[in-house]
Amino acid sequence: MTKETKTRELEERLIEFAVRAIRVAGALPDTKIGNHIAAQMIRSCTSPAPNYGEAQDAESRSDFIHKVKIILKELRETKVWLVMIGKARLIRPVSKLEPLVAECDELISIFVKSVQTARENRKPARAACRPGNPS
Repeated sequence: MTKETKTRELEERLIEFAVRAIRVAGALPDTKIGNHIAAQMIRSCTSPAPNYGEAQDAESRSDFIHKVKIILKELRETKVWLVMIGKARLIRPVSKLEPLVAECDELISIFVKSVQTARENRKPARAACRPGNPS
């Protein structure tokens, strides 16, 4: 599988995740708390996909890491909202949320690994630029 194919598939996965989370938000009760959580979750769940697009055009490895960390922040926020919805039993059966929480966890794992890899790949370049380095 090429890098381009993986990139497209991950972007599609983020979009599908957002669509599923939007549907959950739309199913919340029309109450003060339901509307509040829906609005907050819609903001956080729709952010990772476009931020992933921005990360693909990052100006540097540091810029890429920064953008991926924004993706992680938004995915983690979405997961908290999903867990709250379940614990408050705002959607029934609560088991309907489990696959979406699991997908969120998988996406978080992917992007944590991406940050780790980007940081590891950045380190050798820094060492080569140090004064007194014979390379």
